[in-house]
Amino acid sequence: MDIVLARLHGLRMKQSLKLVGQSEPELDLEALNGELESATAEEILGWTRDTFGDSVILTSSFGADAALMLHLVTRVLPRVRVVFLDTGYLFPETYRFAEELTKRLSLDVRVFSPAITAARQEALFGKLWEGGEAELEQYQQINKVEPLDRALAELAPRAWLAGVRSRQTAHRATLRTVEQQGSIYKIHPILRWDDEAVHHYLRANDLPYHPLRARGYRSIGDAHSTTATREGEDPRAGRRLGAKLECGIHLPRKGQDESRKSSGL
Repeated sequence: MDIVLARLHGLRMKQSLKLVGQSEPELDLEALNGELESATAEEILGWTRDTFGDSVILTSSFGADAALMLHLVTRVLPRVRVVFLDTGYLFPETYRFAEELTKRLSLDVRVFSPAITAARQEALFGKLWEGGEAELEQYQQINKVEPLDRALAELAPRAWLAGVRSRQTAHRATLRTVEQQGSIYKIHPILRWDDEAVHHYLRANDLPYHPLRARGYRSIGDAHSTTATREGEDPRAGRRLGAKLECGIHLPRKGQDESRKSSGL
């Protein structure tokens, strides 16, 4: 690890910085991702810590294998702020799992909820998740996009860690280890991990899966749009809002470039 970190912070890393006026250095993502291509998750996190200090957040849904990223990240960045989006529609087991991991790993969890309660949403708009594309878009905006935007505004991180993996969706397969959204860098330490690597890490560190995992829920979001999946089926086949497999916060904003230069929001 020391050799790789030294290389990352050596001459070639300096070449990947471009000064923009008097502002903070802007990372040259092409050069940087080339440097990080062979780095381990721990090395990527070490670079994140050395580059951004405490100005880092980690988003977690406390889903099926959430314990992996929470444990992995806090070993390197013990004071990282964990952003938990509570839509108001999560499984009871998810809330209890979040409490369990928060205590066990001494997490600094920051909960962000929609500005409008679930009961009020349903009274005013009905069950948006059962509607057409316009209603589903409104559901995502109210329950996920707006709370996340508020979290980013309030916490003002320079870097955002996320546990997305390239095998999960077609969009995530286009991502690189480091992307950018405005002034925020989006970092994906386990992007290339497969299910076997995830299972090995959890087992080696005596970490639990989400309790619903044993009942066939391998990708877990809101209770009304999550179902169990069969062995051999795509885990995200159990996550549906209309035709969408994405949760909403890891997709590009409407009108933004969805290429590799996207942040993955």
